[in-house]
Amino acid sequence: MKRRALVTTGLAFGAGVFIARRSYAQGGTLNLYSARHYNTDEALYGNFADLTGIKINRVDAEPDPLVQRLKAEGDKSPCDVLITTDAGRIERAREMGLLQSVNSAVLAKAVPAHLRDPDNSWFGFSKRARVIFYNKEKVTAADAPKTYEDLADAKWKGKILIRPSGHIYNQSLVGSILAADGLEKTEAWAKAVAGNLARPPRGGDTDQIKGVAAGQAEIAVANTYYYVNLLRSKKPEDREVAAKVGVVFPNQANRGTHVNISGGAVAKHAPNKEAAVKFLEYLVSPQAQRYFAEGNSEFPVVAGVELSPELKSLGTFKEDQLNARVFAQNNAEALKIMDRAGWK
Repeated sequence: MKRRALVTTGLAFGAGVFIARRSYAQGGTLNLYSARHYNTDEALYGNFADLTGIKINRVDAEPDPLVQRLKAEGDKSPCDVLITTDAGRIERAREMGLLQSVNSAVLAKAVPAHLRDPDNSWFGFSKRARVIFYNKEKVTAADAPKTYEDLADAKWKGKILIRPSGHIYNQSLVGSILAADGLEKTEAWAKAVAGNLARPPRGGDTDQIKGVAAGQAEIAVANTYYYVNLLRSKKPEDREVAAKVGVVFPNQANRGTHVNISGGAVAKHAPNKEAAVKFLEYLVSPQAQRYFAEGNSEFPVVAGVELSPELKSLGTFKEDQLNARVFAQNNAEALKIMDRAGWK
């Protein structure tokens, strides 16, 4: 794990976007535990420090060890804010009693109800849709799966790529399907999907997209920002991969596409609570939200924020309104379902 202190500078980011500076006579310190590992976030944190005069001391680590560290430190923890990807991870921290409820009119207004904890213990500040990709040379848009449930169709036997069941992105996806379809149907679905895989699951989301583009399979499931980052890549071979696959936002005719979050929360024993709340409120400001869209190709949670051309090219879509806490709490059962189904 790494501890860093951020010193602010005048930072700009893509496409001519620049965060306007305002002077605050505040200062102070914020201790941030972050499981986000995107280089572009450096500018985001620097901008907050520049705006407020609050110095950020950051601890970077993988999500589960970071939560375990927070637990082990107990009431002596210096952590003010915990940031991690996937609602399943931040919900685990809440269930362990490591977070505190935040009463903020700014956060309540900015973050849609389904993307924040009902008790205001954590808030989504960026989102990513888990969608279906298809090889354009082998599958037409009309024949591509239209729902997550369609992935169980026998016609896709040996033709699907997806991450291992142990990855939390899939646990949250299956958790949302469990909430929609119930245990019996979800069990049958998972068994059929496991039988339709083109190879034993391995690699990350980008690997699944590249595998479909290379003809190793016809269908893949992955998060949108991996695809958009391929679109935006400076490497011609990455852009060629993106050009070879089509995108389907599943379940548009019923509940909508499963959407997950990167989320933030104030730690239970935060020594700098005022700065912590101010930081979370900053993350949903128009400036920061536009940065998420520009910096890591994530969808902002706040409506009306300008998207990058590549992100905008995906079009609008209906998203599942299931509260993120629900599918997060279903993670453990979802993993058991996938294990019983033979989904490695």
